[in-house]
Amino acid sequence: MKNLKDLTYGIVGLGIMGGSFAKAIRQNILSQSGSKGKILVCNRSTACLSMAVNEGIADEAFTQDKTSELLKKSDIVFVCLYPHATLEFLKNYKNDFKSGAIVTDISGVKGIFEKSLPELLRPDVDFIIGHPMAGGEKEGYAASNAKFFVNHNYIFCRQTFNSEENYNLMKTLVTELGFTRITETTCDIHDNKIGFTSQLCHVIASALVQSARDPEITAFGGGSFEDLTRIAMINAPLWTELFISNKEKLCAHIDSFQKKMEEFRTAIMEEDSQKLKEMLEETREKRLMMGSVCTVAK
Repeated sequence: MKNLKDLTYGIVGLGIMGGSFAKAIRQNILSQSGSKGKILVCNRSTACLSMAVNEGIADEAFTQDKTSELLKKSDIVFVCLYPHATLEFLKNYKNDFKSGAIVTDISGVKGIFEKSLPELLRPDVDFIIGHPMAGGEKEGYAASNAKFFVNHNYIFCRQTFNSEENYNLMKTLVTELGFTRITETTCDIHDNKIGFTSQLCHVIASALVQSARDPEITAFGGGSFEDLTRIAMINAPLWTELFISNKEKLCAHIDSFQKKMEEFRTAIMEEDSQKLKEMLEETREKRLMMGSVCTVAK
């Protein structure tokens, strides 16, 4: 297997996630003694490129018009763009990747990639579909943090064409970056479950904030509202794309949630204390069976 500390890593899109990957790779892998590896970064705006180089995170920065140069030098490429922008990037730069390179994405929807695989594949380049279940509410390179990945989950949608060696290398890499749980699944199952655990939660948090009639309601907060709405401080363009790209699965989850909300409303309105207690007790038991959540790194 290739030695992680001797590889060249290409980061396309130096926002909060791309920046966090660059910082985590620098801190956890390339800081090891004897390391010969490099980090190359590319971004549409140039301010963050200068920051990454000046901070010692990136070895070399490339403007958007020099993207092909970065790709030709990179052994592992993280494409950290919005889902459809990632898809177009993979299509447009298909012939520019270094022979033998591993290319991966970080998108929150996967079905769009599986449908386009014939257009994306090159026999000498391994495209490994991945999704780091981590991040922060703010945007941009300045908000990136190597610790975002600690004790979090990484999802891979392994394909039959992925080589065993490359796949194992990626699992080792994300483990070195701090991820403690690796889940392997299909693109369809990914989109269905992420539609529930992530996208539905963002819809609910947003709806809760929007339903507040009193802008000063937080003066009466005790933590519950704050906990539930932390993720409502949302990147609107990104999440709009995620919601619409996964609309069938997400809307099915919304329908199911609305049904449960109506059951609670009916029990409360009819003062059916027995029904309400049963629902709440069932909720507690079901949540305990689901297991604990990941620790959020600070």
